[in-house]
Amino acid sequence: MTTRKSELSHLKNIGPTIERRLNEVGIYNEEQLVEVGAVKAYQMICRKHRNQTIPVCYYLYSLQGALTGHHWNDLPERLKGDLQKQAGRE
Repeated sequence: MTTRKSELSHLKNIGPTIERRLNEVGIYNEEQLVEVGAVKAYQMICRKHRNQTIPVCYYLYSLQGALTGHHWNDLPERLKGDLQKQAGRE
């Protein structure tokens, strides 16, 4: 079995737990995260961990911030609301 090397920890907001969970759903690098997008990546993680609460701020916002280079808490409130709607978490 070949283990893929993750290349996500250099992105803003991506700590070991989020990186591990992204890896669990097949996302190992920035290009894959860009291709999938923050909302879909968040939904994939939620599906993988159905029996756990996956906090919107620590995952959805963090993933979006990783894509834009912003701290998750610095995202505009309107964008946060749009992301929640897209993710079905309003």
